[in-house]
Amino acid sequence: MIGYTTLGVKDLDAAKKFYTELFGAEVLVDVGRLAMIGKSMDQPKIAVCVPYNDQDPHPGNGIMVAFPGGSKEGADKLYKKAIELGASCDGEPGQRIDGVFYGAYVKDPDGNKLCFFDFS
Repeated sequence: MIGYTTLGVKDLDAAKKFYTELFGAEVLVDVGRLAMIGKSMDQPKIAVCVPYNDQDPHPGNGIMVAFPGGSKEGADKLYKKAIELGASCDGEPGQRIDGVFYGAYVKDPDGNKLCFFDFS
C-alpha cells in the first residue's frame, strides 16, 4: 500500500550511505535534493531529501517509520546495523503489546525515529 516515505535530512550523501547500507539497497532515483532508496521501483522505498524550503529538517513528534524485520532476529539485526551506522537507541529490542508485537527503536543520524518490528 505504501509506495515510499520521505525523511528530511541535513546531509544527503550521509543519509544515502546510511540507508543503502542499513537495508542492503541502492539509490534508485537521485534528483539532486532527493534520493529514493530501495530494492526495486515496484516495492516500498525510503526517500531522503533536503527540505524544499531550505529550512533545517526536523523530525515530527509522534512520527515514526516502521520496517518489518521478518522475525525477531531480523528486527534485532536491523537495529544493531543501524546503531553501527550511527543511529542512536530509542528503545532496545523487546517484546511489546502483550506479546503480540516485537519492536526495536532507533533515531537515524538526523533524529528521525525508526522501528524494526515483527508481529509475534
